[in-house]
Amino acid sequence: MVSATSSFGRTNSWRVTARHSLFVLRLLCIASLLLALARPQTRNDEELKSGEGVDIVICMDISGSMLAQDLTPNRFEAAKQLAAEFVGQRTTDRIGVVIFAGESFTLSPLTTDKNVLQSQIYGIQQGALEDGTAIGDGLGISVERLRNSPTKSKVIILLTDGEDQGGRISPLEGKELAKAYGIKVYTIGIGTEGYAPVPMQTSSGNIIVQRQKVNIDEKLLRQIAEETGGFYFRARDNESLRNIYNEIDKLEKTKIEVTSLRRYTEKFHPFAIAAAAFLLLEIILRLTLFRKFP
Repeated sequence: MVSATSSFGRTNSWRVTARHSLFVLRLLCIASLLLALARPQTRNDEELKSGEGVDIVICMDISGSMLAQDLTPNRFEAAKQLAAEFVGQRTTDRIGVVIFAGESFTLSPLTTDKNVLQSQIYGIQQGALEDGTAIGDGLGISVERLRNSPTKSKVIILLTDGEDQGGRISPLEGKELAKAYGIKVYTIGIGTEGYAPVPMQTSSGNIIVQRQKVNIDEKLLRQIAEETGGFYFRARDNESLRNIYNEIDKLEKTKIEVTSLRRYTEKFHPFAIAAAAFLLLEIILRLTLFRKFP
């Protein structure tokens, strides 16, 4: 038989051991209080955009003569590379791409998805359209992409290395359409002076390089630009073409103001509540289970 005295000893021993929990509760209370006093926060950054961007259509000649090697590695690849770089600079604008040769085609309507647009530009294949240089058609379709745009600033960048060889509409008709819809046209003549090396395929299927005369209708391109409020540029090498795009980038500044907002959310409340809970629990245990009797 277990005596009452030994039973009391076991109960007393349990209380002595469990009494350490009061110290643990006090430590938890202090730790939670310190965390609450540190005022942990989460930060949310927001950008508010106000104003209006620029809608731009890049109208690019992809005719066979664009394979001329007076730019590196040729006019066609240089034009794609620098157009894609320009797209990357215009982060807040909508940009579309029209390509033309003997016919014209909308490669991309106006979009703000620059990654997709750059991928489409790099993916342009020479020979995708019937060969020729239908400048008027390219200009006309570019106007069509912009004419219903609610944006006040509308711009076409027309790049070609040749002379107009006919199409459904003439370049001058395209110019008048641009004027009617308040669209500014920047024109770029790409190619060196005199002669340029152009790869040609012989009847036997071999590729040979022949020198061909560079024929750019600068008078036409200058007229289109001046009468629509733009400028005419001549790109004789890669660097000058890059500088032209940089100059257009400066001339057509986006009229958008970006306001950064930073909001902080306080996260100390759970730690303060936990500190109070640990303290309250300790007090309750001291006054009940671990109360010291006189």
